[in-house]
Amino acid sequence: MILPIVAYGAAVLREVCPDITPDYPNLKQLIDNMWETMYASNGVGLAAPQINKPIRLFVVDSKQIVDNLEEGEKNEFPGDEGIKQVFINAHIVDTDGDDWAYNEGCLSIPKVREDVYRPEKVTLRYVDENFQPQEQTFHGVTARVIFHEYDHIDGKLFIDYLKPLKKRLIKSRLDDISKGKIRVDYKMVFPK
Repeated sequence: MILPIVAYGAAVLREVCPDITPDYPNLKQLIDNMWETMYASNGVGLAAPQINKPIRLFVVDSKQIVDNLEEGEKNEFPGDEGIKQVFINAHIVDTDGDDWAYNEGCLSIPKVREDVYRPEKVTLRYVDENFQPQEQTFHGVTARVIFHEYDHIDGKLFIDYLKPLKKRLIKSRLDDISKGKIRVDYKMVFPK
């Protein structure tokens, strides 16, 4: 089932989310719905707060980015084949490498894209959809998507990394999003 995406301004997007247990109600169905919602919205990642569930859960499909890179661009992310993966109860163990800029967008903040600097690598400890413990290091564009989705479960948004002047320049666009004055081709819910 395709779920509506929560728009910028909703309180759930600012919550630090708690871990969940394997008996979380309808977890498999929720994960299936998140994949369906993400693809229907043309996203490459989706975090549970974006569908109004304040829990430490996100899905990432960076394979679709890597598979669509131009030949020259693939050299920028050597060894990054992309992933399609579920992350539950994720916690960052370490970050490494130089910060680099990438133009990020967010389904909860439609039609706003800005360059954000993040480290090259991230090591996460998490459980998969079968609650098997994992610890893995990701790099390149895959790390980028993971950092972005991880921020959602910690109550952060990519716009939080922008300089004050840039934030002022996009303030009216953000206000319009929170008031529902935006047209998108996917379902959204707006703050009351």
